Amino acid sequence: MKVRDIYEYIDKIATFSLQEGYDNSGLVIGSMESDVQRVLVALDVTKEIAQEAAQKGAQLIVTHHPPIFRAIKRLDTDSVAVYLAARGINVISAHTNFDSAVMNDLLCEKLGLSPVLPLHTENGVPCGCVCECTPISASDMSKKIKTALGCKVVRYCDSDKNISKVAVCSGSGGVFLEDAESHGCDAFITGDVKHSVFIDAHNASLTVFDAGHFDTENIFCEKMRDILIEGLSVQCEIAAENKDILNYEV
Repeated sequence: MKVRDIYEYIDKIATFSLQEGYDNSGLVIGSMESDVQRVLVALDVTKEIAQEAAQKGAQLIVTHHPPIFRAIKRLDTDSVAVYLAARGINVISAHTNFDSAVMNDLLCEKLGLSPVLPLHTENGVPCGCVCECTPISASDMSKKIKTALGCKVVRYCDSDKNISKVAVCSGSGGVFLEDAESHGCDAFITGDVKHSVFIDAHNASLTVFDAGHFDTENIFCEKMRDILIEGLSVQCEIAAENKDILNYEV
């Protein structure tokens, strides 16, 4: 099997043409013509995951976040990208294209929510979801999120009203707070929420949950592994070193 075969299969599930203009999804490191016998899946490429791929003899890592996001002006031999390239380890990243096509529906499914319309649409591409749910308190919703996603902590501001309409956006979705308000949502579930977004939400009487960037998107790994195994019968596993690098005192 070639890298190209896997790239083209992912493109059918979450076409790379859906990626945002600022993104760098697709084949980020390597060659389309490289042979692949073993694949690792991870949310990010840390140095530990790069070393794991080398030790396990994986020829390809499929990630959500691209290991090269901005222009590189110097090749640092200690960098993860150079380490991988030097060892012939390829990387395909499915970032904002996967967000639009799969991630947010998958996140809603994990949370037991049913999407009814996109939270935001830009150039015809959907971002996030708006869902209706059985009325639930902010405290109970927080517990539900923590259990469903395995979060160590969930931060939230409480509007002191039951939630029956909720916006959902994986990763860092604070920029869509006004969209959540315009759709008449009682709450917004996302990650990487800035203090100013919490203040704006509080003043608008809207509950916002910050379940973390890692935990709202780590669901990518299991889904991508299953997609590749079922569709291509390739040897594929989630990297053992795929983990949240942050520590929490709770």
